Amino acid sequence: MIATDWEQVGSGATNFEDLKGRLHRQVIEALDLSVVAKLNQELLKTELSNLVEKFLEQEPVPLNAKEREQLITEIQWEVMGLGPLEPLLQDPTVNDILVNRADQIYVERAGKLQPTDIKFRDETHLRKIIEKIVSAIGRRVDESSPMVDARLSDGSRVNAIIPPLALDGSSISIRKFSKDKLQIEDLVAKRSLTPEIADLLKGIVEARLNILIAGGTGCGKTTILNILSSFIPSDERIITIEDSAELQLRQDHVVRLETRPPNVEGRGEVSQRELVKNTLRMRPDRIVLGEVRSGECLDMLQAMNTGHDGSLTTIHANTPRDALTRVETLVAMAGLNLATKALRHYISSALDVVVQMTRLSDGTRKMTSLQEITGMEGEIVTLQEIFSFHQTALDENRMVKGRFSMTGVRPKFVERFKALGIDIDPEVFDPTKTYDV
Repeated sequence: MIATDWEQVGSGATNFEDLKGRLHRQVIEALDLSVVAKLNQELLKTELSNLVEKFLEQEPVPLNAKEREQLITEIQWEVMGLGPLEPLLQDPTVNDILVNRADQIYVERAGKLQPTDIKFRDETHLRKIIEKIVSAIGRRVDESSPMVDARLSDGSRVNAIIPPLALDGSSISIRKFSKDKLQIEDLVAKRSLTPEIADLLKGIVEARLNILIAGGTGCGKTTILNILSSFIPSDERIITIEDSAELQLRQDHVVRLETRPPNVEGRGEVSQRELVKNTLRMRPDRIVLGEVRSGECLDMLQAMNTGHDGSLTTIHANTPRDALTRVETLVAMAGLNLATKALRHYISSALDVVVQMTRLSDGTRKMTSLQEITGMEGEIVTLQEIFSFHQTALDENRMVKGRFSMTGVRPKFVERFKALGIDIDPEVFDPTKTYDV
């Protein structure tokens, strides 16, 4: 949005935002909102443009052609979209939009945070946009419920938090939905992993191994979950479970489930755990759980241990070992009173592979480790690393340099590949073959 600062000729000073706010109110009052909902986008844009032009004729404010065009565009954004955030949502280079308060907005481009000149008029303006987002999916945000997870019509994930919890004013975090569905070849081209690892991952999914994808915030867990899900054969029934639906599965036979928060009276909540339990009655071939955060972890492990192999999920953790520790903690949160050894045996028998994703200092995302869960030694779940990525240096532009390499370990699941007729070149595991990036 172009910053404009000028004064009205005559008595009293006004600015561009004041005029926009005044015209916006007039347009809303003039529109028949029941009819607006039925209009297509182009027709609505034309109608809004005509209304703004009509109201501008009654304003004693001199505007040049560029300012008139800007004003019309921004009012269209206010009515049809998310106001000042609209150009950022339309910018394909922006991955995340972070509104810290009404007058401070950051974006992430290519893994790096950057400030913007875009601002809301005030806290009231920002709150109206938040309410517009959450009301579209039947959710609410107010002092009694000051935090909300939502999604935009294009699938972008939104988190909003308002005062009194947000001390400096309402805050919005938007993780933009990628319109271009990434393929495994795209990750190879971006050097997030190697071609050999891509082939190995494809075989792991086809062999119906249970996969846990671990990593920190914004490291690409959901992206890799989408890509791995694309390897599931099209003749299998897939059921997805998410807090806010964002998975983009390419198959036709997909049932998508989403949690529901409590209503105003505090009733009607449907948790991920309840959805996982219900999924087991829906004859799934594969269960894809967006992320385990609580007691649903136990139900997911039970599904994996009772014939629903080939399931996939993600978890927040910095290493594969930490991921297993966190799984153990989440199962304990579900109230399962098992001895430590028995619980770890349960985890080791349910999960087969841990994929570690990492966001590096230069903003790039890489698959930094692939480990197989091989069983138990005493009371310890045993892991063996199949490949890893190690950072070696930073170049003159502060970009990460590193090396992908195989450990030389031949995983046990290769025997399962053979039994299922999945071809994998033995040279894939050659530790002398490395890839420098």
